[in-house]
Amino acid sequence: MPLLPGGTFLMGTQDPDGFASDGEGPVREVRLSPFRVEAYAVSNERFARFVAATGHVTEAERFGWSYVFAGFLPAALRRGAPRPDGTPWWCGVEGARWNAPEGPGSGLDGREDHPVVHVSWNDARAYCRWAGTRLPTEAEWEYAARGGLEQRRYPWGDELTPGGEHRCNIWQGRFPAKNTAEDGYAGTAPVDAYQPNGFGLYNMAGNVWEWCADRWGTDHGDRRRTDPRGPAAGGQRVMRGGSYLCHHSYCNRYRVAARTRNTPDSTAGNLGFRCVRDA
Repeated sequence: MPLLPGGTFLMGTQDPDGFASDGEGPVREVRLSPFRVEAYAVSNERFARFVAATGHVTEAERFGWSYVFAGFLPAALRRGAPRPDGTPWWCGVEGARWNAPEGPGSGLDGREDHPVVHVSWNDARAYCRWAGTRLPTEAEWEYAARGGLEQRRYPWGDELTPGGEHRCNIWQGRFPAKNTAEDGYAGTAPVDAYQPNGFGLYNMAGNVWEWCADRWGTDHGDRRRTDPRGPAAGGQRVMRGGSYLCHHSYCNRYRVAARTRNTPDSTAGNLGFRCVRDA
């Protein structure tokens, strides 16, 4: 867990390619205390150790289903699965869970070092309590993702593929019909894939969305600017970083200042987390 020095940084963006309605702006000066952050998202192997030690049953297991990208499923599962109206590329699959990411018949062989998915905010919190860590605040997450760069679009700079090199795992091609997987992965990638950012942190853009501790809000004007913790009330939690399904045509949320949210019991095949610890 690299120690990050904290201090003052510029949080948020006025990026014309961003989403003002998401509360990405305004750009504001925020001060953070030093903290430690894991270099990697929590992997399947590490989550398996937690489950073995505690007997934890995830919310996807208790609900009996979770969301899986339709393109990963055999035709029989796709045909019978319910789909949300606004995002029909997701299928609600019975039996999909952290150790069966595509539902019955799937498993983790060869994906032990990939990020765990189908974990809710509540599941992530339970893991953190066991590990003696916590989820990052949204401000800590963005500071960490920036890697010491100021107001850059990505953790490595402003160009998505500098010198033609892929630096993150996102969708290439035409979403959602064809993913050319030019970055090397159609689904999740290992937690140490690609180059780390300036703080030595991997996959702060793409791969899987990462839960943050904060409740969701879009009005940042009346919040404290030293170690901010987000709104005091609200039913949704912040997610950061984008995922392997993000594409510039509809999502474009693999930028460091981009943000979205979900209910704390939500699970899907592109949603994971990483941990932090007070310095």
